[in-house]
Amino acid sequence: MKNKKLTHSSLIIFLIIAVTSCAPSGYESSQAGFFSGIWHGFIIMFSLIGKLFGADIGIYAANNSEFLYWLGFLFGIGAFGGGGYSSAR
Repeated sequence: MKNKKLTHSSLIIFLIIAVTSCAPSGYESSQAGFFSGIWHGFIIMFSLIGKLFGADIGIYAANNSEFLYWLGFLFGIGAFGGGGYSSAR
């Protein structure tokens, strides 16, 4: 039982580190578009956790395509959070 909890904890920590390594940081040469916005919105919680521990992680891509990136970012946050309908129940 104790070994199983240790394995699960290690796996969760590994996944958090793996996902926060994909967070946007600094200036990218290519412009972030709709799908980058979805990805950045989906991993926002992991980015915030990394930011709490002092990592130099960007929450929002600086070089983006304005409206399409923003729309994808909102879709990503909604997908990660489960949307408004499921939380309203």
